[in-house]
Amino acid sequence: MALRDKLSAVFSVKDSPQKIAVSFAIGIFLGMSPLLGLHTVLGIAAAWIFRLNKFVTIVGVYITNPWTIVPIYTFATWFGAKLLGIDKIIPDINWNDISFSYLMNEMRHLLLPFVVGTTLVGILSSIAGYIIIYHAVVKSRRTPK
Repeated sequence: MALRDKLSAVFSVKDSPQKIAVSFAIGIFLGMSPLLGLHTVLGIAAAWIFRLNKFVTIVGVYITNPWTIVPIYTFATWFGAKLLGIDKIIPDINWNDISFSYLMNEMRHLLLPFVVGTTLVGILSSIAGYIIIYHAVVKSRRTPK
């Protein structure tokens, strides 16, 4: 089932528009969080703890997927760097002596901008996601089928 199909299925969930929108918004926030690799587990845990709709929460989590995660995380890191006043984002890399440890050492200064950026972009995206999904669910329920 494609993400577009899953988004369409969100409208047929038999929960209140508020619960659907909150579930989706929490999923988006967790999907954009800096906790890469834990998004799905965190989404399921949050849905269970807060009694959210698991399906809708996971659809929100999967807004970040292999096709979208690189541009989202790149933008979020840039955004975090700008907010923190970091001008030089990409270091000068000696490509002749490159290794994983060298690359990690050269990119260490981006960890804080990454965490700040993904957290803030996640918050803003989840707010937007809540508003969009809430109104879309309400509108879809008013429209005769």
